[in-house]
Amino acid sequence: MAISQAFSGTSTISTTEWSLTTNTSGPDAETTQGVFQVFINLSNLAAGDVFEWKLYEKVLSSDSQILLTSASFAGASGEPGWPSPTLILMHGWDMTLKKITGTDRSITWSIRRVG
Repeated sequence: MAISQAFSGTSTISTTEWSLTTNTSGPDAETTQGVFQVFINLSNLAAGDVFEWKLYEKVLSSDSQILLTSASFAGASGEPGWPSPTLILMHGWDMTLKKITGTDRSITWSIRRVG
C-alpha cells in the first residue's frame, strides 16, 4: 500500500476550531477512506499556551459526526512534535486544532494516509 500526504498546512491557530483537512474553520466532514496519522509541529508553543487537537468521525455513514478522542498540549516542550495514534477513518471525519489559552500560534501539520 502506498503512503501519501493527504492533507497539510500551516495556520495561525486561535480560539476558532480549525479543520486540518480543509484549512478553514471546522469541523468539516472528509469522506476519503484510509488509515491516517497526523503529525503536528508544536515548537512555537510557549509557557501559558494550551492547544487542543480533536478527532471527529461518524460511526456509521448514516450517523451524525461525533467527537471520538482529543489531546491537549501545554506550553513549550522538549519534544515539540506530536504524532497521533494511527486511525482507520471513512464515513465523515475531521481533525481539528484550537487554542484554549495563551497566544495565537503558527502551527504546521501533515496528515498522512496509507491506502
